[in-house]
Amino acid sequence: MRKYIALFVLGLMTVSCGFRPLYVQKTSTEDKWYFDGDFDNYVTDQMAQIKIVAHGERLGQLIKNDLLDLLTPRGVPEKPKYYLYITPAGINEYDQALRRDITATRKRIDYRVDYYMLEDSEKIMSGNTVSYVSYDILDNPYSTVMSRKKVETDAAKMMANDIALRLGAFFHAKANEFEDAEQRDIKAKQQKAK
Repeated sequence: MRKYIALFVLGLMTVSCGFRPLYVQKTSTEDKWYFDGDFDNYVTDQMAQIKIVAHGERLGQLIKNDLLDLLTPRGVPEKPKYYLYITPAGINEYDQALRRDITATRKRIDYRVDYYMLEDSEKIMSGNTVSYVSYDILDNPYSTVMSRKKVETDAAKMMANDIALRLGAFFHAKANEFEDAEQRDIKAKQQKAK
């Protein structure tokens, strides 16, 4: 019984905190949000019009490949509306878990990537993302190299997810601006009719 009460209270808190779903379409002019089977196609349509340009070697290409899966699952757009540029900005490595002879048994790597998006040669958004990963230094050099490649792949996936989420939030805010302007026009027309 306590579980059901806790879930009910959690649901009320989520509703009252101003939470707005990212991909759900607002279906009425009132301030009610609900799911009626229609998704907000504006966000996904805008994201599908992004061409991704990655600089750098392996890390940039890994992020680009993950973003292609997230943003444009149907393929690269023929006539892109937006260009997203990704540039690895820095990789810092730190020794961790030192032995008595001051050799490390673990490494931490901080990856930093800068990105910006253009629409008609105008920068409309920019940002950066950071990923902190670590791997063990093993006795077998091959295993150590493979561990490092694995964490680099994981870091690229985390940064691609972060960039995709920020792009989705950007387009969602843009859609809300249009929607709010339409609602103001509707309310103004209704007041004039009275």
